[in-house]
Amino acid sequence: MAEKKGILPSMRLDGMTALVTGAGRGIGRGCAMALAEAGAEVICVSRTRSELDDLVSEIEGLGARARALTCDVSDPEAIEALFAGLDRLDVLVNNAGISTVHPVTEIPVENLDRMLSVNCRGMVLVAKGAARIMEAQGSGVMINLSSTYGKVGRATNSVYAATKHFVEGFTKSIAVELAPKGVRVCAIGPTAIETPMTQERLNDPVYGPDLLSRIPMGRFGRVEDVVGAVVFLASPAAALITGTTIMIDGGWTAQ
Repeated sequence: MAEKKGILPSMRLDGMTALVTGAGRGIGRGCAMALAEAGAEVICVSRTRSELDDLVSEIEGLGARARALTCDVSDPEAIEALFAGLDRLDVLVNNAGISTVHPVTEIPVENLDRMLSVNCRGMVLVAKGAARIMEAQGSGVMINLSSTYGKVGRATNSVYAATKHFVEGFTKSIAVELAPKGVRVCAIGPTAIETPMTQERLNDPVYGPDLLSRIPMGRFGRVEDVVGAVVFLASPAAALITGTTIMIDGGWTAQ
């Protein structure tokens, strides 16, 4: 008797190649680990080689596959070179981003330029490089990193929130453009996630409690809260999902 098969689609990524920007730490690192655990070969990208080497060693220690490539996403020539060396790409996690906090009257021009360069221009140029490969092969998934601040505003976070609203519009537009080519484009919108980089801010006696009060589930996010959504969106289980953002925010934007 033939084995009976159900209808539940797989969330495995065996045989796929995934690329994660900003993979050296935090959410990017967690995404790279999770994609590798799901079966993908992961290209880990960031500016800091030592962080990437540590990550690749950890992934290989799990019996999975990964390689490291350094690239500063604020450098258009570096991005061009990054994708020129790839002949296949099934999943992109467009994660690299930066944030600084200033009242609007005190935003340093250099901070403004840096956030726009990385969070907006860098995201577009990375997506452009990935889109060329995915269009040619007729398939692929891009997952852009948005934020709670892609849906709401917050005092002293005006530029960061503006860049994440940019991500929302960019994601929707290229999802429509690339859908006929077999390419899906989605975003995820995490709330404040506990990482070594965010601990000081989240532990601030004023900022931390105020931020926490906006999350109905009553806790900050953890990296493991994010990576499941990334693997799901990358997998065949999300085959009809494109042009939307999965919010991972404990209910913040439901209010």
